[in-house]
Amino acid sequence: MASTGTRHRVARVRDLPPGERVIVQIGSRSIGVFNVDGEFFALRNACPHQGGPLCEGQVLAAIRASGPGEYEHGRPGDIVRCPWHAWEFDVRTGRSWFDPERTRVRSYPAHVETFPVSVEDDYVVVEA
Repeated sequence: MASTGTRHRVARVRDLPPGERVIVQIGSRSIGVFNVDGEFFALRNACPHQGGPLCEGQVLAAIRASGPGEYEHGRPGDIVRCPWHAWEFDVRTGRSWFDPERTRVRSYPAHVETFPVSVEDDYVVVEA
């Protein structure tokens, strides 16, 4: 994995179970870190619409419709909805649900690393 920035330990894996999130401060940036079925994703905690605390919003499954009355539910945890005006973003990519090519929120690489400490432990690491 290529490094794109400084690495920051943000949480122990055991403290961030699937379906949960943690919001951390890295420098002047507020970043939300999400555990989606054991995969970790990090987004800037600022909605591009009006700067609302995006990562504090409801996390839900994407819903797609192939036709009237035909709905398919995606995986739970795929979408975060801004609590201010309900703009929705893909947790995995930061792309907006309504205009994924033009509207997005900054995403950061997040992964698990094992660090030797008094007892080895796994941590979620964000590169920012």
